[in-house]
Parts: sequence; C-alpha cells; structure tokens
Amino acid sequence: MQVPGDFAKRLIGSEGDGVRPWLDGLPDLARWRCREWGLRIEGPPWHGHTALVFPVRRDGARAVLKLAWQNDDTRDEPVALSTWDGRGAVRLLESGHGTLLLERLDASRSLLTEPLDEAAGIASALLRRLTVPAPPLVRTLRAEAIRLATELPAEWARLGRPLPKRLLDAAVAVCRDLGPEAGSHLVNQDLHYENVLAGTREPWLVIDPQPIAGDPEYGVIPLLWNRFGESTVEERFAAVTEGLDADRARAWTLVRAVENWLWAVKSGGFPSTPILAAIAERVALE
Repeated sequence: MQVPGDFAKRLIGSEGDGVRPWLDGLPDLARWRCREWGLRIEGPPWHGHTALVFPVRRDGARAVLKLAWQNDDTRDEPVALSTWDGRGAVRLLESGHGTLLLERLDASRSLLTEPLDEAAGIASALLRRLTVPAPPLVRTLRAEAIRLATELPAEWARLGRPLPKRLLDAAVAVCRDLGPEAGSHLVNQDLHYENVLAGTREPWLVIDPQPIAGDPEYGVIPLLWNRFGESTVEERFAAVTEGLDADRARAWTLVRAVENWLWAVKSGGFPSTPILAAIAERVALE
C-alpha cells in the first residue's frame, strides 16, 4: 500500500512541504479505516489533485475509500454530500478525519468524453439541481468577495500588472457591489465535466465538490475553461447558464477569471492565461 509518486509530487507542488507528514501516514490511515469500517481493498488506488481513492468492498457491496488532503476548499466535502444525500451527487456512506466512504461510480465514464452539447446540458442541470440552501460551511462568497477586493489589486501589482487594469477594476467592483448581497446557497465551485461520473441510481452524479455558500452563478466558470477549444465562449456560456441569472454569472465569471489569471501567472498549469484572458474579455464585453 504505497502512495503513488506522481500524486505526492503534485500535492507537494501545490500545497508545500507541510503535506509530507500526511502523505507519509496515508498507508496507516487506509489500514485503520479498513479495520474500522470493515473494508477490503480490491485494487490499486487512483487519484486527482488532493485525494487518493481505493476501490473497496464492505459486506460484498462495492464502494470507494477516499483519503483527502484537508484545506479550505475540500474540508466541507462531507457536509455538502450529506446535504445532497445522493440527489445528483455521489452518496456518502461514512466520513471522518479526512476520509470518506462513497458509493462506487463508473470511473471510466465521465462527461469529459460525452458530446459537448449533451455534456454541457447535463452539467448545467446538475448545477441548478444542487443549488439548495447551504448548511454551515467554512467558506462563504460574502467573505470571499471581501478578501478578493483587497487581495486582487495587491497581487496584480506584485506580479507586475500582468492583465489589463480595466479587467482588474471591473472584478474588484463586482466583489464590492455583489459580495455583500451574495446568496446563501450550497455552491460547488469545482463542477466540471471530469467530475461528473456515470452512476447506476442516476445516469450522472457529481463527485469531488468544493463547497461555498453563495450564488450558483459563482460555479459556472469551470464549465467554460474545461473543454475550452470545443466551442466559443458565447456558445458555452449560453448553454451552461440556462436557468441562471446571466448578468450575475458574467460578473462572478469575470472575478474568477481574473483571480485564476493571476494564479496562472504565478504558478502556471491549467487553466492557462490565454484561456482565462479569452473568458475574461468576453464576459466583460457584455
């Protein structure tokens, strides 16, 4: 039971050396959870950016054991999944200490490989369906907007003014104008095509939420920057914002595009600055 080297390298690269003790303890954590929950590991793990996932069985039933690094983005995942209770999202069976036992979905089938028109429609419907009153969460959009209104200009200056000031100013204005009146819905800020897997109870179910209490329109942008080159920004925006407030979606999309643009300048990776620039310019034109 070893931690994959590429997973460890990726997590250390994004979170720093502080994750090393957690990574070192993962084999013992997995063994302990298997004893506590009566699990039998069936095969090697797979992983995303912040979690290691083992296929397991409990009393003959198929499930997955997820060992997740805890930060502000991921800490409330079990709270969100408990709130949704399997309606449009993977079902949570057990949780505690950064470990989750989840129903097993078909990891070989996601919306990433479905025709884009169909995938965008399914994802948009799930975004709306999962918009429910938020339970108490670590993060709220009102607090996030206050933080960004101060930090975005400071980061922009520190990085050498890498994007047009008019876009920065527009994003800060959104934070100041819309932040205080942001809603209190349960929003998944990381809903994208690879995080929607085929299920048996329902055709498609969301995994790996990053919860925040706020406006559902704040969750739109991952559906724009993923599979970016397969349609125009205008076409995709129209498809994924059906049933939402389009003006509010443009506003929060601009904020998140600017925030991630600065992050991309500093750290590289995906989404790239050209993708984020194209999204920011397009939504700012409206």
